[in-house]
Amino acid sequence: MTFLFDVKMALNLQVKVHPVVLFQIVDAFERRNADSQRVIGTLLGTLDKGVVEVTNCFCVPHKEYDDQVEAELAYAMDIYELNKRVNSNEAIVGWWATGNEVTNHSFVIHEYYSRECNNPVHLTVDTSLQGGRMGLKAYVCVQLGVPTGKQGCMFTPIPNDVTCYDPEVFGLQLCQKTMSANPGRTRHVNPMLDLVQVAEAGTKMGVMLEQVLAYVEEVLANQVQPNNAVGRSLLDLVNSVPHMSNEQFSDMFNSNVKDLLMVVSLSQLIKTQLQLNEKLTLLTSA
Repeated sequence: MTFLFDVKMALNLQVKVHPVVLFQIVDAFERRNADSQRVIGTLLGTLDKGVVEVTNCFCVPHKEYDDQVEAELAYAMDIYELNKRVNSNEAIVGWWATGNEVTNHSFVIHEYYSRECNNPVHLTVDTSLQGGRMGLKAYVCVQLGVPTGKQGCMFTPIPNDVTCYDPEVFGLQLCQKTMSANPGRTRHVNPMLDLVQVAEAGTKMGVMLEQVLAYVEEVLANQVQPNNAVGRSLLDLVNSVPHMSNEQFSDMFNSNVKDLLMVVSLSQLIKTQLQLNEKLTLLTSA
């Protein structure tokens, strides 16, 4: 049956969502019209070896009625073409909707995106925060039935995860700091200097290493039940560390610190030069 074949293909897919996508979805939900119950939009990204990586998205205005759905498809294509000029590597990989469930209208919307790309992914984001969390689910529409009989389809859940680039991790860390900054006021945090970031990262690494060592010692003392997943992660971590002596590590670290200090010094000199140039321009024009 084609149902079994499609289910096997769906289970092999995996969705990785970047934080900027979640921020854009929440922002679109907050800016929705007063009469809109949910918001939908297009997912942009790449598909490689069964992994759908969602790196961008945009909102598509629509209205839902009891028996039909109205969406501004021309607007969606215009936005996609404009985005294509800036990010040529991003293609349509599916669509998203706010809420924690798949509705009857989802099949109609999914049918449109099936014409725009192969095997589109449907992502739902629970902006109502049921259970205190923003639930994130991913689906694919699986065809079912016999080849010569009546055909149907259903949404099948697939694995999903949140992934980040290094700059996104830095931005998320700054956003996390605003949660405890200036309670009751407009909360904002300025980016830290490079050396301060290095010092803070070193402190966090020391704390995490202490936690790992405490866990290993408790496992060896039979005080804690060992976890195979944690053990494999620790083994991968140990194997990823390059083998070098203390002298080699010190030389590498000092070299990187010198490069960092040189970049910081050059950036400060350029900044000072630009400020002087601006002031000289104002004096000559006066």
